[in-house]
Order: sequence, then C-alpha cells, then structure tokens
Amino acid sequence: MIRALTAFATRSPWKVIALWAVLGIALALLGQALVFRATQASTGEFLPDSYDSAAALKVAEEHFGVKPDANPLTVLVARTDGAPLTAADERRIDAQAQKLTRQRIVMPQPKDTPPFLVQDRSQLPRVSPAMTAPDRSFRLLSVELTGNPMDPGMQDLYRAFRDRTRAEFAAADLRTGFTAGLADTVDTADADETRSKIVGGAMLAVIVLLHVLVFRSVLAALLPLVAVSIIGGAAAGVVVGTALLTGIELDASTPQLISVVLVGIGIDYFLFLLFRFREQLRRHPEQSGRAAAYEVAGRVGTAITCAALTIVAAFSTLAVATFGQFRVLGPAIAVSVLVMLLGSLTLMPAILAVTGRRMFWPSRALKREPRAGVAARTGGLVARRPLTLVLASVALLGALAAGLAGMRVDYGQSGSGGERTASAATAAEIARALPAGVSDPAGVFVTASDGGTLTAERLGGLSRALASVGGVGQVAPPVLSPDRLAARIDVFPTADSHGQEARDLVSGPVRDAVAAHRPKGTEAHVGGTAAIFSDIASAVDKDLKVVFPVAAALIALILFLLLRSLLAPVVLMLSVGLGFAATLGASTLVFQHAAGRPGVDFSLPLVLFLFVVALGTDYNILITDRIREEMDRPGPARAAVARAVRHTAPAIATAGLVLALSFGSLAASPGSATQQIGFATGLGILLSAFLLSIVLVPALAAVLGRFLWWPVRPRPGAGGPAPAGGGHRAPERVMTG
Repeated sequence: MIRALTAFATRSPWKVIALWAVLGIALALLGQALVFRATQASTGEFLPDSYDSAAALKVAEEHFGVKPDANPLTVLVARTDGAPLTAADERRIDAQAQKLTRQRIVMPQPKDTPPFLVQDRSQLPRVSPAMTAPDRSFRLLSVELTGNPMDPGMQDLYRAFRDRTRAEFAAADLRTGFTAGLADTVDTADADETRSKIVGGAMLAVIVLLHVLVFRSVLAALLPLVAVSIIGGAAAGVVVGTALLTGIELDASTPQLISVVLVGIGIDYFLFLLFRFREQLRRHPEQSGRAAAYEVAGRVGTAITCAALTIVAAFSTLAVATFGQFRVLGPAIAVSVLVMLLGSLTLMPAILAVTGRRMFWPSRALKREPRAGVAARTGGLVARRPLTLVLASVALLGALAAGLAGMRVDYGQSGSGGERTASAATAAEIARALPAGVSDPAGVFVTASDGGTLTAERLGGLSRALASVGGVGQVAPPVLSPDRLAARIDVFPTADSHGQEARDLVSGPVRDAVAAHRPKGTEAHVGGTAAIFSDIASAVDKDLKVVFPVAAALIALILFLLLRSLLAPVVLMLSVGLGFAATLGASTLVFQHAAGRPGVDFSLPLVLFLFVVALGTDYNILITDRIREEMDRPGPARAAVARAVRHTAPAIATAGLVLALSFGSLAASPGSATQQIGFATGLGILLSAFLLSIVLVPALAAVLGRFLWWPVRPRPGAGGPAPAGGGHRAPERVMTG
C-alpha cells in the first residue's frame, strides 16, 4: 500500500500536485468557513448527563428556553457625572433596555467570505434589568445573544450591539460598560490580534531560517511550508466536514490545536524525506531526481507511517474518556494526522520528483559528504561516558520533576491572562460594589416530580437555606417557568465564579443545602460556571486514571511490535515517562509557583502526556532503530552507539526545533490554558529530542550493550538490517546525512 502510493506520486507528480492543490485549497476554504458550525463553546455541554450541572443545563433548556449556544453578558449603566442613580434614572435605564430588546441587531457581512458560506447571526437580543448596586453607583442589565462566541461573525454582531447600546445610553447622559461572555472574548481577541500576527510571522520566519541554515537552499526552506499548509488545510476541512456529517461538536480550541500539531509533524515528515533525499543524491550522482524520489519515498514511507500511526494510536485512546471535550479531541487529531500521513506519502514525494536536485540549489552539499561535527562529538562522548551521562540526565529530569510536589489542577476558564481590557475593567468596577460572582451566578434548578406545580412559597425554605450558606453573598427570588413545573434560583457567591473558592462552595455547602432543603416531590440540580467546572474536575480525574494506562499500554505494544524486543520498549517508556514528569514539573514551577497561577490547567496533564509520549517516542524509535542496525555490524556496542548518534542527531535536532517552535508559539497567547500548553509541549519536545533521544537513550544503550534487544539480540557481522518484512528499518536511513 505504501509503495503503491509513493510509486504513483513519483510516477505522475504533476497530477498529484494538481489534485492536492485543488482539493486542499477547496477543503481549507470550506473548513475555515464552516468550522464555527462544528464547534461548541459551552464546556458544560461536554459533560455526561449523569453529572449534576449537566442535568441543570437540560432543565434550563427545556423549561426556560436557554439555548446551548446562549452567550450571557452583563452591561453596566451609570451616570456620566458619577452621581448616584435616581429613581428616574432607573426607570429611564429599564425603558431603554426594553427598547433594545425590540431592536434587531444585524450581523455585518464579512468581506472575505462568500455570502452562501456565512451563517447569519442577526437576532433580537434578550435584555432585562438585573440589579442596582447598593451605593446606587450603577445598574446592571442582563443580556443574552445566541451563537458561537468564537465565530468572527458573532463577534461582529456583538460589536454592533455594543456600539448601538453605548450610543443610545450616551444620548441620555449615561455611560456603559460590558463584561462577561462575549465581551471578554471580543476584548481579548482585539487586544491579541496584533500580537498573534507578530508571533505567527516570527515563528514562520524562524522555521524558514532554520531550514536555510540546514539545507542552504531557498526551495528546501519554503516548499515544506507550502506543502504542509495545503495538507493541513485539507485536514482541517476533513475534520470539520466529518464533525458536521456525524453531528459531533468539536471544542472551540480544537481547530487551533490541530493547526499547530499539523504544522509541526508535517514539517518533521518533510524533513525526514529531505535528509534521506539529499543522502540518496549524494551517493548516486548519476540517478535522476524522479528515480531518487521514488526510492526514498518507498523507504521513508514506512518510517513516516509508523511515526504517524503512533500518534494516531495515542490520541485514539481519548475516545474512551467520559468528558466529551477529550473524547472529540482525540479522534479529531487522529483524523487530521491520517490526512497529513496521506499527504506525506503522495504530495511530498511528488514535489521531490518534480524539483530533483533543484530542491537544494544553490547549495553544493550534494557534491561532498558532510564533515564530522557536533553530532559526531556527541556520539563519541556518549560512547566514552555513558554511565555519567545517564546519571546526569536522570538528575536533571528528576530535579524538574520535583516541581510536581504541591501541584494543583485548575479547572477555571482561561481568561485573558492578566490582559487589561475594557471588559476586565468593567468587571473590577462591579466587584467593588457587589459580590464577585454577580455577573456569573450559580443557578439552582428545581423541577416538580410529583405532578404538582411550584410556587414562590413552596420554594421559600430552600431560598432561606441557600442565603444562610457561608460564602453566598445574595440569593435572587425564585423565577418560575411558564408552566410552573420548574424554577430557577440564582445564587451569587462572594468569590469569583472562575476560582477554586466558588467551585468548592457550589460542590459542597450549596449542593448540601439543596439536598437537605429542597421541597418534597421535587428534584433539584445546581448549575452555572462554578458547578460545571467542579463536575469537570470529577470527570477528568476519572478519565486520567483510564486514559493514561491505556495509552501507555498501546504505545508499549507498538514499540514491542516495531522493535521486536521486550527490554527496549521498557527502556523507552521509562525514559519518556521521566520526560513527561520533568516537563509537567517544570510547567508547575513556572506557572503555579513562579507566576502565581491557581494551578496548571486541567487539560495540560493529558494533552502533555499524549504529545510528549507519542512524539517523544517517535524520536526514540528513530535513534534506537539506528542503534540496532549499527549493532548488527561487527565491532563494540559503544562504537555502534556513537555511529548511530552521529548519523541520526542532526535530523532529530532539526525536527525537534521545528516542532517545539510550532507549539511554543502558543505560549504567546493571552489565554492561560493555551500559554501552558504551548510552553509545556514546546519544552517537552525539546527534552525529548535533545536530552532523551540524543543523550539518555543512546547512553542507556551503550551501558546495556546488545542486551538491550533481549531476547532477540543483534548478531555482530550478520550483514546489517534485513530489508524484507517492513519492520521499522527505514527510519535510520531517513536520519542520516
């Protein structure tokens, strides 16, 4: 299958390039236009129905008309002269709120998207008075707009509503402020727009410069980016299309994460091809570029396939998670990696076949063998001092892993990471006069299960019990549904709803009070942001206990099948496990202890485990397979390790730098969760490439010698690797040169 694909790609390269160009660009455009129809911004929707906050969401949808994509936000209205509001001011504010409810907000038409691909979000906003501050310094309005908050069209709709609201209240000598929900999202996006462009441009520039330095060629620097962009766009389109066809909703962060993953691994795969292609042209100057591309693609195709399937297998284990955000993330990345694999076996070989030796112009590297450099000296050091390097590497990784002591997991939403936006300023003004959770209350939803109806008097005992709970600043009067079969009681905590204190409050005392004081013949559930993330904490804890061992066992099985050894997979899994612990420990030191964050983001341990273990294992497979081939030859085992490091280290180092840069660019994001994922994965890839794959694993191989491959040890002088049977022999050839 692999040979058939690569043979067709190199035999008819222009057809393959044209097909990928058309399909890739078309799928990329469709994916970009439809992605927000396939994503779900409400984290609570990913919880299983068995959780209390998920049940509360269903009551809100069924009895109060709350839509899954509803975006509540808060509008602050105050006098421009700073004086306290009068009764007349309050009446004028409430009248203006009613007027806004009757005014349809028209979504501006995007300029860069065809109208037939645009989902029109024009709507009538739901605006209602909420409360007045005790010192009468402002009055709050509750607003609801429906739509995906990550959709640029939805963000434009909010801007139109904000500008109209601001203008109409200004005409009455009243100022406005907007916070929570869409206001936070839009203000953060506006503040981050310039930074994102600068970081993205800088990352691409550094990657191009790195390729220029390695290959001394403009084409070798630019073509990988072009190819990966086309394949990545197609992959994103396939993922979005699959989600829409199956009805599966993706998490809002999934498209960005997929993009970063594909850029990193796609360029890695192209690098594997380029290194081997250059070596082939050096050794066979008489061979045509198309013939060399055919031979290289056939050999390297196995290596790339094994590397991609390792990642696919690792992320597929997320399908067993109960938390929906994880359950859809794994298959989405797996599908996108499979598309990247298809492009690596077809489009990339076709580009090599068309360019031939011109790929490396104007470099003269094809006319001479490279001199021994840093890689050769590193290999020699590993062979001479393996035990010292093992102890030093383990000590360094252990020191970083010590940061895990006292690690806390933060289940709050990623905010602006300290960005001083207009929304944040409005939230701070509200918090000075009202409980911190006033803009995002917890909701107690009560439903009648005895066939009767609910009344305010019947719910009075529950309201009084909730008001007496420590940490509750205020309890709103019950709001009955139109059929009087359900009621909502808003509970305003004194702590920020996104913080641990609020989560502890709703998951403990509030739920205890609800269980003890709900009226007979009713069911009650606690919802809201704090309750949702409290339940997410429980779901994630359960998932981690399942996904970690399943993923580790599956990766170990793949290593056993590829390396045909019992001891080598154990050595590799222990090394990547130590690398994972070191990376998570370092992230804890940086974000929790140094930066003062509440803890590491709840998704970080799982995402980091999968990326560091899966991608780090790929690099380890490449070096160990080359070590095995070298040990098949006559001579001491340590000399074989030195040769393996010399020939393999340059490409592993280059690939690791590219992948680390791709992930590291996320660290510049204002969102705390994205920052942590970018920093941690970038650091983890660097540790995997430079410390584990180039130093620790070869040093362990030098210490253990040929016993590493027990029970089937290499036979010195057996004539090198057997070409038949596939196995995993191609990677070492890829990494030479």
